[in-house]
Amino acid sequence: MTIVGLDLAGVETRPTGFCLLENMKVTTCLIYDDKTILESIKQTNAKIVCIDAPLSLPPGRKSLEEKSNIHLRDCDRELLKRGIRFFPITLGPMRKLTVRGINLKRLLKELDIIALETYPGGAQDVLCISRKQKGLQNLAEGLKKLDIVGINDEMSDHELDAITCAYVGKLFLEGKAVIYGDPCEGIVMPPGEKRKKC
Repeated sequence: MTIVGLDLAGVETRPTGFCLLENMKVTTCLIYDDKTILESIKQTNAKIVCIDAPLSLPPGRKSLEEKSNIHLRDCDRELLKRGIRFFPITLGPMRKLTVRGINLKRLLKELDIIALETYPGGAQDVLCISRKQKGLQNLAEGLKKLDIVGINDEMSDHELDAITCAYVGKLFLEGKAVIYGDPCEGIVMPPGEKRKKC
């Protein structure tokens, strides 16, 4: 089982977290431009890439440039319903991330690689793991409790979020994940609900 997780940055000048998950062992790094991302994915032979970025627009919206009162997708509404915090895709920096994510999904499809949208912060909420805002060590320890091997203290927040994405991909391949919103364009998440206290 080989899965790639990406904590995609909105622009190529900022680091993207890359994780290769093979049989619960992770290898991570930081990469920048789309060409390197695609080359790194191709070298893994992975057929599924789980990306922390919006990979679709709300139904009825053709672009992020046009003025519209449509801001949320069905998966976004599901996050709201479950009390999971997120940034809407029409908010400032999220626009660039969304455009980049949709383009990367298209490029991966041309390579016969499936791109799944994931949301590590939301997944961490459901898995009862501290988000990076509460300390990278807490996040790393929470991921280790999932029996993930290869996590170390030198990993950045981008790499730890990429690990979370890859883990959700593992659940998906095992038939243990759920999809918020549209079954074809929703957010893949761990099963269960966000708990108030862990």
